[in-house]
Amino acid sequence: MSRRGLAAVASVLDQAASSATNILVLVLAARLSTEAGFADFSMVYVTFTVLLGLNMAYVGQSVVLEKGERLGAVCRSAVGFTGAASAVVGAVLATVGLALSGATGRAFLALGLVLPLVLLQDGLRYCFSALRAPERALAADALRLVCVVAALALQPSGASAGRLVLVWGISALPALGLGLWLLRPYVRGARADLRPYVRRGHLGQRFVVEFAVGNGSSQLAVLGLGVFATPLAVGALRGATTLFGPLNVLFNSANSFGPPVLSRLGGKRATVRATGLLAVVLALLGAGWGAVLYALPDRVGRQLLGDTWASASGLLPATGAQYAVMGLGTCALLTLRVLAPKATLSLQVVFSLLSVVFLLAGYAAYGVAGAAWGLAAGSAAKAAASWLRVSRLPAPTPAPHPTPA
Repeated sequence: MSRRGLAAVASVLDQAASSATNILVLVLAARLSTEAGFADFSMVYVTFTVLLGLNMAYVGQSVVLEKGERLGAVCRSAVGFTGAASAVVGAVLATVGLALSGATGRAFLALGLVLPLVLLQDGLRYCFSALRAPERALAADALRLVCVVAALALQPSGASAGRLVLVWGISALPALGLGLWLLRPYVRGARADLRPYVRRGHLGQRFVVEFAVGNGSSQLAVLGLGVFATPLAVGALRGATTLFGPLNVLFNSANSFGPPVLSRLGGKRATVRATGLLAVVLALLGAGWGAVLYALPDRVGRQLLGDTWASASGLLPATGAQYAVMGLGTCALLTLRVLAPKATLSLQVVFSLLSVVFLLAGYAAYGVAGAAWGLAAGSAAKAAASWLRVSRLPAPTPAPHPTPA
């Protein structure tokens, strides 16, 4: 296999390792916790997910677009900015945790203490991607997976959310150390410059907007349910979506590796044919996986999610429907990203906010089940609008034939 092929395989495996870590962390936390404890853990983990996405958008996506001899300095600067920014945000979270009472406050305090470790460890993946060294990211992320699973598996049943968050965060230290050691040859002698990250017009600012209106808005809406309604709603929704983690790997891989493949197909018709076929496959996989999970005996479900299974299992039809239409929407947005990149932002803004409205309205009308069906309705609306936008793309104008002399 060529070096390019090996790099592609390492990238896919790294994405799988990162996704598996997130899935297993939530599964283990659910099994170890009471239903109320997992609700507190889920509140903290949703907060971390939003912060992780913001860091990926502001720092990571701008790093992977860099090329040339400046990569060493760019990577050193990215690591420096991530460390400084995460320390500031971590201090704010720790202060909030101290102000809050009970187990929820202690869990947020723990997140504030470990936030620099987990964000730095994840951020190294983007440096290795820019450096065309995905095998080094895979080594660090595989170690992260092993360490966090082992650390959480050693915790006693009924462990508090704060304890689980601390263990989860501290277990990132070996992978962080390995990642920094693997990065060292590329950044040796380079100087960090954090000023570009705080200047107006930094490329990451646009990516943050896309993340905020795309994925971040729905995550914040779920977090809002825990603040203004009940943390148990967050735990139930998080428990149900955790079981669909393998599909997230497929969606992320399609977004990561689809554009370069599709751009070589040569035209709208071939691109739409390929993404349409992929959309059908992903939608069927989403519906099929939802049906398999819904058919699980309660005994097996409790082994996966512990006490949270009772509330999460009732949401599986809605979550399965959501993932089925998410497969359709992912492929529509992928098509637009290749054929009309400027068309995606407006769709993300309008229909991500509409999903938040559906989620909150569904919860107000029918509780947690209504919130889950609201998310499914929002995803369906985004998918339909995205494919409608694809259908309205102008057909390519054929090149004129030379006139014979």
